[in-house]
Amino acid sequence: MQIPIISGVFADGSADFRTIYPRNLIPLPKEQGISKGYLRPGEGLVEFATGAPGIDRGGIAWNGQCYRVMGSKLCRISEAGTITELGDVGAGGLVTMDYSFDRLGIASNGNLYYWNGATLAQVTDVDLGVCLDIQWADGYWISTDGTSLVVTELNDPFAVNPLKYGSSEADPDPVKALLKLRNEIYAVNRYTTEVFDNIGGSGFPFQRIPGALVEVGAVGTHMACLYGGAVVVVGSARNSPPGVHLVGGGEALPISTAEIDQLLESYTEAELSACLLETRTFRKRQQLYLHLPDRTMVYDLAVSKEVGQQVWVELGSSVLDHVQYRAQNWVWCYNQWIFGDPQAARLGTPSDTLGSHYGELIGWEFSTAMLYNAGMGAIIHELELVCLPGRVQFADDPVIWTSYSVDGETWSQEKPISAGKQGERTKRLRWLQQGPWANYRMQKFRGNSDAHLSFARLEAQVEPLSV
Repeated sequence: MQIPIISGVFADGSADFRTIYPRNLIPLPKEQGISKGYLRPGEGLVEFATGAPGIDRGGIAWNGQCYRVMGSKLCRISEAGTITELGDVGAGGLVTMDYSFDRLGIASNGNLYYWNGATLAQVTDVDLGVCLDIQWADGYWISTDGTSLVVTELNDPFAVNPLKYGSSEADPDPVKALLKLRNEIYAVNRYTTEVFDNIGGSGFPFQRIPGALVEVGAVGTHMACLYGGAVVVVGSARNSPPGVHLVGGGEALPISTAEIDQLLESYTEAELSACLLETRTFRKRQQLYLHLPDRTMVYDLAVSKEVGQQVWVELGSSVLDHVQYRAQNWVWCYNQWIFGDPQAARLGTPSDTLGSHYGELIGWEFSTAMLYNAGMGAIIHELELVCLPGRVQFADDPVIWTSYSVDGETWSQEKPISAGKQGERTKRLRWLQQGPWANYRMQKFRGNSDAHLSFARLEAQVEPLSV
């Protein structure tokens, strides 16, 4: 019998069936004759540049070059990984960067800065107020201080006229973020999202589109981004717990599962407000990265549509347990992806051939759905993982393990087998005499990045037990 491996099941102390998502393995649909899809290793993380002036806080590609804020410095990163400091934009958390025809804008530490290719200058007009987020549209730099929408003058991006303030006031909730989609400005508030169109005039040039109001907002400035032709937010409507929603066309479509919602509820509002939501589209994948304090959850819209279910996975930079993923602020530049390390002053780039993170082992894990034989139980004579072996990294003969649970909470002692040496590409990964179960059973598999394997199928030889 074939056993699904795209996600697993466990039980908790409150008598709930819960979902286990693959960790550091990516589900991909691919008809190859064995199954309709497979789990491939998550990308390895390799150093691209070191000696940065601080932790990476955000990046962008502008005029064919990579710019990032690292520590308190605006930096330009060359194709060879050379870091050039351009000026100081103040210390703080994550930044927002956008560009016009002739300048790069940086919202950092409550201030707005411009880089014109030669000099870095700060907007000092007191009417700007606190700059929490920025967008550029139709010649205007648009900022928010959490209450108003502020635009600079068309003929002077350093000047602000307080008579031209706008507001997002369908609900008295604070403005958290600004986004631009199809040349319309989205004011993402805590509990609502409003859309504005440029109509010109002598006052605030953007007018609210009443029918586009959505009663879902974001918990923080960097918990909203563009994704799949819409705006995606981590947040909620008023008097509701947080979830992940696609916002557009006057409605909000939830894409988080009950398991993701339950995970979000385990963090405080303050913790979530400081987190990061970002996207990365490549090789027909549409990946949404939800960077949480102790892990990163990744959703793929394209894969979810193809397999007909919401596909989430977990990424982390450890062998075991939930640990922060050491790659964020992805930027495509110089024909490659460049990202920052949230814990070290360096930049990285992904690798398809390595599974390790900056030279350190990381672990992978996946589980199965429940095996159930109408309550009669069965004996498992053999389990076989059908995979692509023989592509190990540095170990002579890496090991992978399996364990099982018959109650969803406690797990058996792990049983190891060899994953095969480098070049052993016909090796079969089999566990024999896996014993009986009386009612239902779940199986778990784990290994580390030395065992660089893709899994197409789990096959079990099962002998049903009669009543």
